Amino acid sequence: MRKTVSALLIGSIFGMGIAISGMGNPAKVLNFFDLAGSFDPSLVFVMASALAVTAIGYRIVFSRRSAPVCATSFDLPTKRRLDIPLIAGSAVFGVGWGMTGFCPGGSIPMLGLGNVETPIFVLSMIAGIVVARTLRQRATRLATA
Repeated sequence: MRKTVSALLIGSIFGMGIAISGMGNPAKVLNFFDLAGSFDPSLVFVMASALAVTAIGYRIVFSRRSAPVCATSFDLPTKRRLDIPLIAGSAVFGVGWGMTGFCPGGSIPMLGLGNVETPIFVLSMIAGIVVARTLRQRATRLATA
């Protein structure tokens, strides 16, 4: 129960931050990429602020705790190498973000704001996830056969 309440609280804070900063607004994000037109640098400040807060938070938490409050250990990535799936996924994310102005994480809180394009994006994102997982499972089966 404590884990669920914690996730709800953290997700709500994230969603409010996305909504208040305007980063869920595709036009604001697309203006960030429009260097020759209506360039809006505010996304850099939001990202830099988030990075600074996260770095400080990680530093404090990891120096004071051996495990998180709601789990027995920290779930940190063990893989340290760049590989094709990571690079391809990053490229697809970047191209999708640049084309639509929607970030997958930022699109979920925007569902509640009534933007017509948001549910279309979220459904398309879910479809893409399903297709990618299906292709990965088929590739794994072919490689082991």
